[in-house]
Amino acid sequence: MNAKSGSKAASPQPNAAAKLHAPLARLLRPLVRLCIRSGMTFPALAQLLRELFVNVAEHDFALEGKEQTDSRVSLLTGIHRKEVARLRGAGAPVHETPAAVSLTSAVIARWLAAPEFTDAKGEPLALPRTAEGDAASFEQLVASVTKDVRPRAVLDEWIDRKLVTINADDEIELVEAAFVPSGGDDSKWHYLGRNLHDHIAAAAENVAGPAPRFLERAVHYNNISPKLARRLEARSRELAMDALKTANREANRALAKDKGGDARWNFGIYIYSEDADEGEAKDSAKDSGKDSGKEGRSS
Repeated sequence: MNAKSGSKAASPQPNAAAKLHAPLARLLRPLVRLCIRSGMTFPALAQLLRELFVNVAEHDFALEGKEQTDSRVSLLTGIHRKEVARLRGAGAPVHETPAAVSLTSAVIARWLAAPEFTDAKGEPLALPRTAEGDAASFEQLVASVTKDVRPRAVLDEWIDRKLVTINADDEIELVEAAFVPSGGDDSKWHYLGRNLHDHIAAAAENVAGPAPRFLERAVHYNNISPKLARRLEARSRELAMDALKTANREANRALAKDKGGDARWNFGIYIYSEDADEGEAKDSAKDSGKDSGKEGRSS
């Protein structure tokens, strides 16, 4: 967000804070659950929020052509001016992608997209470690992304992380674990921050702006059987993976002609299913006009 758009957002719509209370409580509940499960206490989270409030007010809500003062940051955030003075200049939150995560993502994306590494159905080929000439191989795959890391080092790491397996023909096969970080994989924390940031940023931009700028939609049904919920979840996974693979192939092809720059693009999909909580069940009953009515929407 630049200074101009930030300063506009500094003048909230009437009752915007009150309207934000309920959706924010629902949004934060799973994050609070994750904090407690991970051992992050309320004082630690409160300190992080205090730092972020000051940082965002300082950098995103500066008035164009004017110096951002401690008093104005205090006014925007409700944090005491002495505390603002102490916290200002701490620097923006870190956004860099860990090198290992970046390399792994790039190589897997290439394996899933490039014609020389996929079959007629667009599925990743089983690759020999090396091959003669221009024949596809794991060595060629890694080299097409980076020359700075030896393919053998990548292979050893991926075997250890169970991203690939070696078949009976001594070929390297990509496995499903490559799409979903495992429980002990630190990359899951990176994707938690990046993907949730982008989803929330898109939704927040759509609420704050005069018209929706980003596509942020969901199909949702309430008051359905657990059996149907499981079936819909399984089918939506298939549809989602098809969409992600198609987007990845087209983006990978486009990269060959792109001049490069500082823009960033993220196409994400989420699927969630649970037993409706008491509050949601009551809301559903109000919307449908009856306790047991089925409700479906695309929004």
